[in-house]
Amino acid sequence: MAIISTKAIVFSSIKYGDTSLIVKCFTLEEGVKTYMIKGVLKAKKGKLKAAYFQPLTQLQLTASHNNKGNLNSLREASVSIPYESIPLDIIKQSIVLFLSEILSSIIQEEEKNEGLYNYIETALIWLDTHDAISNFHLLFLLNLSKYLGFYPDTSNSDASAFSLLEGSFTNSNYEKLTLINTDLTLFKKLLGINFDAIHTISFNKKERQTLLRIIIQYFELHLEGFKKPKSLDVLETVFS
Repeated sequence: MAIISTKAIVFSSIKYGDTSLIVKCFTLEEGVKTYMIKGVLKAKKGKLKAAYFQPLTQLQLTASHNNKGNLNSLREASVSIPYESIPLDIIKQSIVLFLSEILSSIIQEEEKNEGLYNYIETALIWLDTHDAISNFHLLFLLNLSKYLGFYPDTSNSDASAFSLLEGSFTNSNYEKLTLINTDLTLFKKLLGINFDAIHTISFNKKERQTLLRIIIQYFELHLEGFKKPKSLDVLETVFS
């Protein structure tokens, strides 16, 4: 068993019994780890507070990692980057809930991935400190695919279609899983931009829903076992 001090991002938190939580975190030092936190729901004092374990909260942890695939124990936790607007904004909260569900389902590795960690950390800080966020989740997911190994190949972007299955542009637009016409135009608007350029693109409600369904389908095709998030309907309601 090793004592580890690491930054971490909370992916999920499940109530266990009446007073405890099982918390899944993405740690900077050792990838995904799951912790049993006993008595935290009744404790009024102590180093661990239930409020620390809200979805995508950024923490500094001291933990005992057993490296046997079992539940780990948490010794200390503190919020490393306090959010100012996310806890007060229903739209940002809905985005965070949606993204935490996706991240929890697709990131499982118990190994360090500094690039992926830094991407998620930076993106969440951006979300907390900006107002033009209606397209944030779309760009977050598309750019996340870089770190998962299937970002769209943009080398032939003048072609008439995009193959979701192949992840590249093509002139063969007769296939079932290809984007053409309006869908292709929408998709191309997101390619190659970062969060600071997000205000330069605008989508109406229907276009945003179409794009989100396209990106979810793209993830389903490239990630084995990926399931459509339960919070998808909530997110679409918030943006309606």
